[in-house]
Amino acid sequence: MSFTDMLSPDNCALALIDYQPAMWQGVGSHDRTIVMHNAQILAKAATLFGIPTILTTVAAESFSGPMMPELTSQFPGQALIDRTSINSWVDPNFRAAVATIGRKKWLLAGLWTEACVMFPALDMLAEGHEVYVPTDACGDITVEAHERAVQRLVQAGAVPLTSLQWSFELQQDWARGATYDGMMEIMKAHSPYGIQIRFSKWALGEHASEGGAKAAE
Repeated sequence: MSFTDMLSPDNCALALIDYQPAMWQGVGSHDRTIVMHNAQILAKAATLFGIPTILTTVAAESFSGPMMPELTSQFPGQALIDRTSINSWVDPNFRAAVATIGRKKWLLAGLWTEACVMFPALDMLAEGHEVYVPTDACGDITVEAHERAVQRLVQAGAVPLTSLQWSFELQQDWARGATYDGMMEIMKAHSPYGIQIRFSKWALGEHASEGGAKAAE
């Protein structure tokens, strides 16, 4: 395994796990709005850069409810894998999806960190996968529960990172025009830096045009 390799659109995949109403209700470790924004960063970056993505839920029909539409809307027509197991890795459909995608570097994000994220991460590490956990897109019952889970994940060999960090790692160069506008839209919608992006567009666009018009007068 090589955790020093950069993550790229060609070498990694993403699993979004159990972003469902019942699971959101238990999140006390973070501001849930922030976690939701970060999960949307992951989903939108995956769509923008063509990252293979698995969407999986637990007991969607009987208890937990559907995955949040802010996420599923990024993958129109994609079937979700619904499970009875807490651990995605013991579900044969999840394992088959991982095998079909065929990549070794996996980002796992979901609710809750101490179970639905950590359990499959430990098993996937044991199977030889490289696991990355965007911790700011995960949440748990308490701050301690989240932190202990992240510590255990790191001790087991998983790599913590943030949602925007992954997005920037995929972009690499702002001269990559094919994904530049998409990245700007992600930051405008889901990060404080969106304020600066809006200001810059105003300063270089409408405001500059107004100034030019006045100068012409």
